[in-house]
Amino acid sequence: VMSILLHGDAAFAGQGVVYETFHLSDLPSYTTNGTIHVVVNNQIGFTTDPRMARSSPYPTDVARVVNAPIFHVNADDPEAVMYVCSVAAEWRNTFNKDVVVDLVCYRRRGHNEMDEPMFTQPLMYKQIHKQVPVLKKYADKLIADGTVTLQEFEEEIAKYDRICEEAYTRSKDNKILHIKHWLDSPWPGFFNADGEPKSMSCPPTGISEELLTHIGNVASSVPVKDFKIHSGLSRILKARSEMTENRLVDWALAEYMAFGSVLKEGIHVRLSGQDVERGTF
Repeated sequence: VMSILLHGDAAFAGQGVVYETFHLSDLPSYTTNGTIHVVVNNQIGFTTDPRMARSSPYPTDVARVVNAPIFHVNADDPEAVMYVCSVAAEWRNTFNKDVVVDLVCYRRRGHNEMDEPMFTQPLMYKQIHKQVPVLKKYADKLIADGTVTLQEFEEEIAKYDRICEEAYTRSKDNKILHIKHWLDSPWPGFFNADGEPKSMSCPPTGISEELLTHIGNVASSVPVKDFKIHSGLSRILKARSEMTENRLVDWALAEYMAFGSVLKEGIHVRLSGQDVERGTF
């Protein structure tokens, strides 16, 4: 399995979650063993100039924080893009580290249907309007090389248009949206035939008081004999032992009993983060 993240250039430079995710990328419990980040860099964030949106020349500079290799490639050259993506995949497979592909491209029309880019980016969009679209540029090259004929190219385009048209026509037919069709395999039997959730009843999950007492006693004991324990901790353990004896629980002990009962059933429990490691909860 290989994780691929698709980013916009302004988001890659401007969203804190990108930087945070890079800093988690090599931690033993969080790593995906390398993610391929593809940045669709159309050199404009909604209507914002790059020089008004970030302090560094490239949006991808944030990836330097983990020394990830960054490939900048001209998106008007499909073969160069394919080559760079192959190298990125090979890097990830070989070294299990993050890698970034910066597709340097442009947005032919505005940010959305309501946006007229000529208002805010007149010079850039005068240049863009002169650009030959990448599909035409590449098709002309392949036809000139004799790799494909004009007829083959036109057939491919017609085939693709037909797929889009048929999907568009089908989208008009179906008036009922079945929630269950959108859900993945872990949900069989969750919805009834009409797509409505079944009653949310749970089977009883209670356990015997004897087992709870056992977990409480284990939770308030020290597993090693003659182990010198911090006085603050021994107070907590003593209080926990007394609560178990008096058939009382607080949040922490209740949580302990919940985890303990799941462990007793042989289900693995993973606690993550320093707060749980030092017993804050």
